[in-house]
Amino acid sequence: MSDSETEETKISTEPVDNAWAMKIPTFRAEDNPHGMVEESSFATLFPKYRERYLKEVWPLVEQCVAEHHLKAELDLMEGSMVVKTSRKTWDPYIIIKARDMIKLMARSVPFEQAKRVLQDDIGCDIIKIGNLVHKKEKFVKRRQRLIGPNGATLKSIELLTDCYVLVQGNTVSALGPYKGLQQVRDIVLETMNNVHPIYNIKALMIKRELMKDPRLANEDWSRFLPKFKNKNISKRKQPKVRKTKKEYTPFPPTQPESKVDKQLASGEYFLNQEQKQAKRQQERSAKQAEAAKRQDERRNKDFVPPSEEKASSSQKDSSSASKVDVKALKAKLLKANRKARS
Repeated sequence: MSDSETEETKISTEPVDNAWAMKIPTFRAEDNPHGMVEESSFATLFPKYRERYLKEVWPLVEQCVAEHHLKAELDLMEGSMVVKTSRKTWDPYIIIKARDMIKLMARSVPFEQAKRVLQDDIGCDIIKIGNLVHKKEKFVKRRQRLIGPNGATLKSIELLTDCYVLVQGNTVSALGPYKGLQQVRDIVLETMNNVHPIYNIKALMIKRELMKDPRLANEDWSRFLPKFKNKNISKRKQPKVRKTKKEYTPFPPTQPESKVDKQLASGEYFLNQEQKQAKRQQERSAKQAEAAKRQDERRNKDFVPPSEEKASSSQKDSSSASKVDVKALKAKLLKANRKARS
């Protein structure tokens, strides 16, 4: 047994205070010198709007997976991405990591972030939120609440959990350390269950500060965490519609007249088939004539001259008073001319 192996065995047998702080032992090529026995492959579909981006970054994807001795294929006709192992692949879990990478890329995560999942201490979680809320309006509101104004809430979740979080359609994609992924999943699920994310963000901030104090490692932190009361604001109570009871009568209501009763009352029941048909034709022609009359009136409405108002007596007086005496005006002008000459 080598020195490194003995050290690892010593570490594993000691009691663990914080499992999240443990370092995962690295898996090297010397640990699996014979490689893989069978070829493993995973395929995932991607939406049409991701086709252009994937086509641009695919050479980088092939270069990235080639470092781990994997093969990547992009089928634009079928709309799928495939990753496969090769004869040189020595890490048995790297194909699962590559599968997660293409899944994240299909969910609109950029390649620069998605390739981080190939690291040992980084994982991913695709949280389905589409079926958590039945009503579409509530779903859109709660999803927007998770993003926050200008993406502020999402940014604060990323800073507290050290994860990259992307909300896209009916899924939330998270990428980061495994502890942070648990926290992100809890926040997302509680947000979709109508718990505002700011409550969980405040609790995470307090826990982060408490973790720095070693004296509180074995104590209950519930007394430090904020306690929020659930306020179920009910809908506005509608006024009760009271039905007024009808006056009680011991006799049953009168039976409505049937079609035969109406025909007997009008006398139509005793007519033969020809007479009934003639009566129907007569009613139809009367309706047509009435409709034609209404249509002619509507058409001739534009050609009817407007009614003129008759001149009243006051208007006649004003018109007579407004008449000018031409002779007096002429004499006045001549007099004015003589004065001007003299």
